[in-house]
Amino acid sequence: MTTAAERRTGRARWVWSGVMLAGFALVSALRITDAIGETTGFILMFVAMLAIIPLTRAGLAHQRATGQLSPAMSRYTRRFLVGTFGYVLGLGIAIWLHDRGVVSGGGTFAIALLPVLPIFGMIWAMARYMIEEDDEFLRHRAAMASLFGLGVVLAVGSFWGFLQTFGVTPHVDAWWVFPVWAIGMGAAQCWMAWRDRRLESRTGDAA
Repeated sequence: MTTAAERRTGRARWVWSGVMLAGFALVSALRITDAIGETTGFILMFVAMLAIIPLTRAGLAHQRATGQLSPAMSRYTRRFLVGTFGYVLGLGIAIWLHDRGVVSGGGTFAIALLPVLPIFGMIWAMARYMIEEDDEFLRHRAAMASLFGLGVVLAVGSFWGFLQTFGVTPHVDAWWVFPVWAIGMGAAQCWMAWRDRRLESRTGDAA
């Protein structure tokens, strides 16, 4: 049976997920339509990204309430959170330096690494989690969520690419690949949690 703590933390996780996704969608729409510039877009994206803090806390609280919080998951969450903010910060600095012509030549290659290095860190965090996680069920869920995020990237990227080829949609920078993957992975984790609650509820009713 679902406890009050599970329901409360589950609702909080859905609310903060919705807030962050809505923020990303709004900023993306404004950038695609050129309603805002890159600097403004970065600031708004960073503000939307702040929702990941209460979202992470709600997620950990929910996992703790359902007994699915492992030491490996705690370490992974901390590492991924640090990498996420490093990515947003590195991206903002790189865009700011590029727009103002502060660097050129080899320096441009260097500033392009600023958001890429945190991405490497997040990929490493995911790999370390898959190695450190002893619970096969949790490891399976993480793998399925990651694969779903990859599927979203492949599907959305291919579809948008054809639309762009046919002149229907504007160009979108390739660095959006990783955020789309992360959003897809998060959506998959939320869906699996919802599915598990539904199955648990049906099992309880049947009993």
